[in-house]
Amino acid sequence: MKPPVPIEEISHHIVFVRGQRVILDEVLARLYQVETKVLNQAVRRNRERFPEDFMFQLTEAEFLVLRSQIVTLDKSRGKYRKYLPFAFTEQGVAMLSGVLKSKTAIEVNLAIMRVFVRLRRILESNKEKANHPPGPGLVPSLPPTSRF
Repeated sequence: MKPPVPIEEISHHIVFVRGQRVILDEVLARLYQVETKVLNQAVRRNRERFPEDFMFQLTEAEFLVLRSQIVTLDKSRGKYRKYLPFAFTEQGVAMLSGVLKSKTAIEVNLAIMRVFVRLRRILESNKEKANHPPGPGLVPSLPPTSRF
């Protein structure tokens, strides 16, 4: 089954905030093909499913930093956000599938979860490589020192 959203598109929207990989509510809403306010409304109705380690609201400072890095603000009339965005961790994204019950939401959710798993494997692989010293013959030779 082909994912409804290309994996590369999803991975570009995962950002690092407060030491966690997260996806912002407006990105998730676009992927799920719903309005951001609809997504947030569904989350508010099920707030007990989204503790702070699953979802948190960005501070003004965090939002300004992200906005400067990710140019997503639509400058057309009525497109400015009234509220600071919510950031969803991997667990928060998983919980969204129980709140947004459309077929599209389920398919997109599966694709997003696969991206998070892929990122975790890449990071673990890189960590393993960094922890293992190179074997014999793999250490780059240093240029001979010159003596005066």
